[in-house]
Amino acid sequence: MAASKISAVWLLLALVIAMANGQGLKVGFYVKTCPSVESIVKKTIDDVIAVSPSLGGPLLRMHFHDCFVRGCDGSVLLNSTQDSQAEKDSIPNLSLRGYQIIDRAKSAVEKECPDVVSCADIVALVARDVTVALKGPSWNVETGRRDGRVSISNEALTNLPSPFSNITTLIQGWQRKGLTPKDLVVLSGSHTIGTSHCPAFTNRLYNFTGKGDTDPSLDSNYIAELKKKCAPNDQTTLVEMDPGSFKTFDKNYYALVRKRRGLFQSDSALLNSSKTRIYVRHQAEHFKSSFFEDFGNSMVKMGRIEVLTGSAGEIRKVCGRVN
Repeated sequence: MAASKISAVWLLLALVIAMANGQGLKVGFYVKTCPSVESIVKKTIDDVIAVSPSLGGPLLRMHFHDCFVRGCDGSVLLNSTQDSQAEKDSIPNLSLRGYQIIDRAKSAVEKECPDVVSCADIVALVARDVTVALKGPSWNVETGRRDGRVSISNEALTNLPSPFSNITTLIQGWQRKGLTPKDLVVLSGSHTIGTSHCPAFTNRLYNFTGKGDTDPSLDSNYIAELKKKCAPNDQTTLVEMDPGSFKTFDKNYYALVRKRRGLFQSDSALLNSSKTRIYVRHQAEHFKSSFFEDFGNSMVKMGRIEVLTGSAGEIRKVCGRVN
């Protein structure tokens, strides 16, 4: 009975957040004030990915890291000051790359439409455009966000789900943002592109429970492969999250998770709940996939988290600092 009451509370909280999130956003928000914004951002991203496709993963992840801390308000872009350390300098964000690409897109938009388009909206558009550039799905991006003025390092630590999380922690963390277990497993599929530094998973290879052991939920042959790439104290080596196709957005991630070859504990955790395991199994086993459509839908939902609209916040002139 107690468990059912807790579940009901979480469901109600998620519904309230979902109703509050996204108000003021719409597709085509800039149709009159900056009609060329989407084409400008797309050209910037297409030019970048043609030369540096490895930036696709970090740029997509930047939208996620922005939305989970203070909502989708561009706070992850703000630089630290003498008085405070910003989100981008928090440990979970040290692996993010591509801030200069956001700045490049923002500068191009500013030349065409000064003081109109928020940095938060540019991050959302970039996430869609890098996905498309890497042969993934497209979706209609809702715009109308405004930029926040606050960025606090510790808030990234407390709000961003960890790659070491178990399934209970993951589901609860996503529900607090108004997202469902399905959204969790769908958006985890973004791990089909990009790379990770060794420290995000080497505990699974060398010292999983503090006794010099390996993670039993990770395929033993995969462990052997990863040990060849990552020594116990390796801090710098990058490993592909989806070996062999980490520059192509596809559904191969789910086949890897099903084979116990998900790189992170949070990947393997998707098999530990019927709410997420059934989706992994379906995408891994069936040729006809709903993943691309589902991904677009979940990205739209994520892009509505705690947004600033109307007269709230500001439209930053430069994404790294408040006006």
